[in-house]
Amino acid sequence: MRQDLHNNIKATRGISPVAASIDNTPFVSQILDTADFGSAEFLGQFGAIADADVTFTVLVEHGDQANLSDAAAVPDEQLLGVEAMVDASGVGLRFDSDDKTFKIGYIGTKRYVRVTVTPANNTGNIFLAGIWVRGHPRRAPQSVQIN
Repeated sequence: MRQDLHNNIKATRGISPVAASIDNTPFVSQILDTADFGSAEFLGQFGAIADADVTFTVLVEHGDQANLSDAAAVPDEQLLGVEAMVDASGVGLRFDSDDKTFKIGYIGTKRYVRVTVTPANNTGNIFLAGIWVRGHPRRAPQSVQIN
């Protein structure tokens, strides 16, 4: 394999690792600025999930204001993958998603994007973190500095 992904992506904080959530408080990502990039992907990672019946909904929003005061739900046709994130067996993000990863891509035309992951029926511990990956930069190589 000799393809160069390293110089053609930029990774930034999406959802910082935090102490376990024990209620239904949403996990809201940082707002991503897509300027100068042709693609964006949100990568999420669950740690241990202690609850026995929690489920998760995912919402991707976009807009043209830097603070997303104009946020609107992204239409399905502007997403790669679906917010329900159901696997081949029909199972979505839920209590048995321990140590699993998920991804959802954005191909819309708005400049700013964010992802919200909301638990329901949660009374146990949830660990979740996320990273934004931007690709197809207008200028390459991309910096290798820590962001």
